Amino acid sequence: MIYTVTLNPALDRALEVNELVPDDANRIRWEHSYAGGKGIDASRVIQVLGGESVALGFVGGFHGMELEQRLLRQGVRCDFVETRGETRTNILIFEKNKKSHTSLNASGQKVNEVEIGELLDKIREVEDPGYFIISGSVPEGVPVDIYEKIVSIARERGALVALDADGEVMRRGLSATPNFIKPNIHELGRLVERRLSSVEDALEATEIVRGWGVSTILVSMGDMGALLVSDEARLLGVPPTVEVDSTVGAGDSFLAGFILAHSRGETHESCLRLAVASGAAAAMTPGTELARKKDVEAIMPRVTIETVG
Repeated sequence: MIYTVTLNPALDRALEVNELVPDDANRIRWEHSYAGGKGIDASRVIQVLGGESVALGFVGGFHGMELEQRLLRQGVRCDFVETRGETRTNILIFEKNKKSHTSLNASGQKVNEVEIGELLDKIREVEDPGYFIISGSVPEGVPVDIYEKIVSIARERGALVALDADGEVMRRGLSATPNFIKPNIHELGRLVERRLSSVEDALEATEIVRGWGVSTILVSMGDMGALLVSDEARLLGVPPTVEVDSTVGAGDSFLAGFILAHSRGETHESCLRLAVASGAAAAMTPGTELARKKDVEAIMPRVTIETVG
């Protein structure tokens, strides 16, 4: 089973206007609400692609109830810790004429020690812990070493662990040696304290991070494609040119595709191909909508994979 962990989920409300005009009424062209958060996004994509996962994390209040119900209606299994606080709501405003978007992200609920302990106990007791995807920011009240603890517990259970985070929580998480990490090129640069602007720069940085004990590194690099660097392979996957509507959730879709293919025993090349196609498919959809299976299947044969380095 694939488990995803989202400590700071959100109920995302996406809407589109022609253009935001200050001091005037702005008519909304369309609006949608989604269960959001990086790990939750991964669970949604895994379900769309025909896999199964269980979403773990914190939810609270009426927004938390709505978030969980939306996931269940989509067919995503959940086992959240209910908190005393209220799950945050994020608002994403897309301006059609400018082809741009504005994100209004709430900071999130405060989580206490009892709730943190309950989540760690859930992770210790999960059934069939094959894979864990641990990703996203952490809410107020959660210690900076939380990902280090979760990675350690999951690995003790025998799971393969993927970590996708940024900043100090990522650094602390690395000390527990997750099997996979998925930074984008800017996050990778912050990890190694360098400015990265090319495939070659990213390759050099991955070797530094692999020296810290991480066996497989996935790096999303926008138009330059994505890298997979491990003991067995150094591959660059490049998607075909697609019409980009919104890149929100593309990285989460990428990681979901990779882990799903890996759980099925596919080759490194096949895993990277599904990951790249999933990320590109997510970029084609509006708002916070994620990859659609038909788009992924259409893109996959057009993804180019080559050995680099």
